[in-house]
Amino acid sequence: MEPRGRYFEDIVVGEEIESAPRTITEADIRTFAELSGDTNPLHIDPEYARTTMFGERIAHGLLGLSVASGLAWQTGLMEGTAEAFIGLDWKFRTPIRIGDTVRLRIVATQKKAMPHLSGGFVTISAVLLNQRDEVVQKGTWTVLVRARQRYGRETSGQDSS
Repeated sequence: MEPRGRYFEDIVVGEEIESAPRTITEADIRTFAELSGDTNPLHIDPEYARTTMFGERIAHGLLGLSVASGLAWQTGLMEGTAEAFIGLDWKFRTPIRIGDTVRLRIVATQKKAMPHLSGGFVTISAVLLNQRDEVVQKGTWTVLVRARQRYGRETSGQDSS
């Protein structure tokens, strides 16, 4: 069965893809706090959050990154072809508030073939925007993407014909 995502060879450097939007809810923040164990009152206690510089509860920064990852997946770009998330450089620019609707804009900025890994590294510029087009988070991701041609190790030097 052919994957929905693009193989390494099919990814176009410079092409911009934007995800569908997703609204961040109070339930998202509570669920993330429970899952991660990060119960900082800034995220879950309305009374405490009112005393902070934000004046209200905000989403965990890592919740934003996790949502960005999910939005990238939902574009289908690497569905079935992403082999591994290799690394990232990520900046948290402005808070994500309950009720904010975010979307992800991604652009492949660089490709490096890695035949011994049966694919290649793709560097992606990712920008998470809110409903006011403000950049809430941004950075670069490096992903190992499968090549269409799977390079296997040869088990012998003999011709199999």
